[in-house]
Amino acid sequence: MVEVVHFKRSERVFEPYGDDPRRATISRLVGPELSTTMGAGIARFDACSIAWTVLYDELIVTLEGRFRLRVGEEVFDTVPGDVLWVPKGTELAYEGEGATVFYALDPVDWRTRTIKA
Repeated sequence: MVEVVHFKRSERVFEPYGDDPRRATISRLVGPELSTTMGAGIARFDACSIAWTVLYDELIVTLEGRFRLRVGEEVFDTVPGDVLWVPKGTELAYEGEGATVFYALDPVDWRTRTIKA
């Protein structure tokens, strides 16, 4: 039987993400240990720009602050409640000003699939 997992805000642990741990952190919530299909977590970005190429499909929901997704010359400037869908292979930069976002990704095992490729 699959059980519901409650991720309490008060128990969330954030780890550094990118080059400056004071500017970007991530709390990975759902990974391969819980799901065979999707991953999810919460990330924070403040006065930073983190370049990345997504190796999975990603959904991003802005929860707090101003979050920006820079894709080439295009900038998606979001506020709380805005949602972005990012297809696999997109070269981008995550940016924000006091931004907290929820993200979901598929497939959850993208790291092992990338290594095998």
